[in-house]
Amino acid sequence: MTGLGRVTWPPAPIRTERLVLRESEARDRTAFIELFASPEVGTYTGGSRPRDELERMVPEVPGRRPGLFVIEHDGTMIGMIELNRRDAERRSRVRPDNGEAELGYLLLPAAWGHGYAEEACSAALGWFADALPGEPVVLSIHTANERSMRLASKLGFTERQRYVEYGAEQWFGVWSSVTASG
Repeated sequence: MTGLGRVTWPPAPIRTERLVLRESEARDRTAFIELFASPEVGTYTGGSRPRDELERMVPEVPGRRPGLFVIEHDGTMIGMIELNRRDAERRSRVRPDNGEAELGYLLLPAAWGHGYAEEACSAALGWFADALPGEPVVLSIHTANERSMRLASKLGFTERQRYVEYGAEQWFGVWSSVTASG
């Protein structure tokens, strides 16, 4: 299952102190290619893709689908956040009856270490809590990704389990606006 179901898409852009979360536009194509071709970005996400392959495959307006936000800083795309329905067949679930919303994010290496991921994810989770009150959000992280492990803790995700997938230990956590706010 994909999409966020009963949420109207796209929402108005979400503005934070330094960032804008918005729907993808044609001007973002180059940044999407950079993101998926980057060996640094691919370290914990299954690897990077060849740039020539991406040039052929990435559509004119990439990532235009419900649940995907471009992260913009000073008018330029620096990454993306996705809140999408997790495949209900995955072994890591919070609810057995439905695919939860799963948070995913990628930032270009030049944007790392500035707090943008925390700022953007906090804003996206806030939007999600308003759009679908009380619904949990899950997150899976390769445990060797120390930055993402710290971010999950800062955002208020709590560990549910660890498991091996793609030949590496994965961390699975859950966040809820009910527990995050109270």
